[in-house]
Amino acid sequence: MPAKTVLVTGASRGIGKAIALRFAKEDYNVVINCVRSQTLLAETEAEIRAIQSARHGAKQGVGSGQDSPAGCLSFLCDVGDMAACEKLMAQIRERFGRLDILVNNAGISHIGLLQDMSPGEWDRIIRTNLTSLFNLCRLTVPDMVAGKSGKIINISSVWGQRGASCEVAYSASKGAVNAFTKALAKELAPSNIQVNAVACGAIDTEMNHFLDAGELQSLTDEIPAGRLGTPEEAADLVFYLAQENAYLTGQIIGLDGGWI
Repeated sequence: MPAKTVLVTGASRGIGKAIALRFAKEDYNVVINCVRSQTLLAETEAEIRAIQSARHGAKQGVGSGQDSPAGCLSFLCDVGDMAACEKLMAQIRERFGRLDILVNNAGISHIGLLQDMSPGEWDRIIRTNLTSLFNLCRLTVPDMVAGKSGKIINISSVWGQRGASCEVAYSASKGAVNAFTKALAKELAPSNIQVNAVACGAIDTEMNHFLDAGELQSLTDEIPAGRLGTPEEAADLVFYLAQENAYLTGQIIGLDGGWI
């Protein structure tokens, strides 16, 4: 049976990388993307290929047939740009046929007062965190509708539900991601396509590394679980949503250790 294909945006590090590696461990064709870190993206691709090769070798060792190993495609581009997304989707179709699962993970933050934010900084946040969803969903949905199957998982944030001081643009973009998720889920449910979002809390990634030791401790003290989440925990939840429960759609699922 041909391997299914997943696209994970923003996959050069952090949550996106963990998600890509999680799918690689399950014999998916994995397409990864980031906007500028070619070196980090290449490192992620190498890890994915090593996992896929090891799994294929183990399968051959137990005589399970001549299935080809799953593949990996990396693509450096700004997913906030429709023309770039069109080129990405063309390569996916040429290489793997169709996309089964779309994980919209690419995202950036901005810390600072709204009054000090430039229009360019605002546009960059919205382009990366929200317009990218429109671009890739618009290009992906027709194939999913034709095949009457597909999963779209958007990576959101608890600040999209509650709002964060000094993160107005980020909070607004993630709130829009949540509304986008709920609306698109209703639109696609008749075609057996599920759309959900994971609203992450404080996850131990580079996005939080600007905090000093005291600030990190204060943050941890606010979280009932007593710690930050891990990228791997986020990846496990995303993988579950990609695999299970065709009746679960239009949901914003919190992953925050009981924080919010």
